[in-house]
Amino acid sequence: MLILGLMSGTSLDGIDVALIKTDGERIEGRLGGMSLDYECKFRDRLRACLGSTTYDPKIQSIETELTDLHANAVSLLLDKLGVRPKQVGLIGFHGHTICHQPEHRFTWQLGDGAQLANVTGIDVVCDFRSADVAAGGEGAPLAPAYHYALCKGIQKPLAILNLGGVANVTWLGDVGSILAFDTGPANALIDDWMDRKVGIAYDQDGKWAAKGISHTDFVTAWLNNDYFSRRPPKSLDRDFFNSEPLTDLSTEDGAATLTDFTVKSVQAATQFFPSVPLRWLVTGGGRKNTFIMQSLTSSLKLPFTSVESLGWNGDLLEAEAFAYLALRSKYKLPISWPSTTGVPSPLTGGRLFKGRR
Repeated sequence: MLILGLMSGTSLDGIDVALIKTDGERIEGRLGGMSLDYECKFRDRLRACLGSTTYDPKIQSIETELTDLHANAVSLLLDKLGVRPKQVGLIGFHGHTICHQPEHRFTWQLGDGAQLANVTGIDVVCDFRSADVAAGGEGAPLAPAYHYALCKGIQKPLAILNLGGVANVTWLGDVGSILAFDTGPANALIDDWMDRKVGIAYDQDGKWAAKGISHTDFVTAWLNNDYFSRRPPKSLDRDFFNSEPLTDLSTEDGAATLTDFTVKSVQAATQFFPSVPLRWLVTGGGRKNTFIMQSLTSSLKLPFTSVESLGWNGDLLEAEAFAYLALRSKYKLPISWPSTTGVPSPLTGGRLFKGRR
């Protein structure tokens, strides 16, 4: 079945949309995709929703706009690939996470599944995380199910590191074992810092960080947070940490300090691995940050290479993952496990909305 996946990541950069062919177990084809940036004014409106816990007319308006943007992404990709809507069996619609508090059994992804199904005429699965959180799980990360399917036949153990707004890792063992959790902040803090200090969206190639000096006292204080000593599975809200303590630092030193925090967080995560991975595969926007990649390789003494080394597309991997999860949801197959989200037993999730063909 052809399944389309949509992802709006915590970095607030835009929408990734991808089309795959799968039966809910095997990945039979990755047919292409695209990324669409949010306009600055919409990004600011979406950012203003972060941390919200109650629905109001303003958020409803933004959710409607967000969903329309996703519908447009679907249309653009299908036109690009020459695929008719009726050829697509399902859409996996992640939406945009504005609040994630699994300790309170609460998570919220903006996005109206019924609206998207109505506009596109294609069945939609959304709200992937709520069932897991309600059952006592972390609700994240969910991409490990897709990582597991992609990595059949690849030598293990290996680690797949997603450097998105928040970083998460999937450790895969050579006997089918899997462990996944959020390691700590990644692009979100650095991007927010660059926007606040110099009005640019991100630190391209880590050039600002490379010119600065990490203030390790801040990094040490952050790493003393109980989160980093807590055994996984575990997950982190985008704004659990913030860069306010660095306000008086130069742009370069702040970028260097936040980058160092990301690297040290990944390093701290390795204490929970059952065995040392043979290599690390890196996806997400952070894989394009040369300074982060060099720092990871230097700190962990292991090769860190982008997922493109295996022919994957790191810009589309999460969108592909939610396409895969959508079909598993439709078939009532598990999308999370005790070792990936801490849910008590393997669990499916998501809500299905029928499209008007």
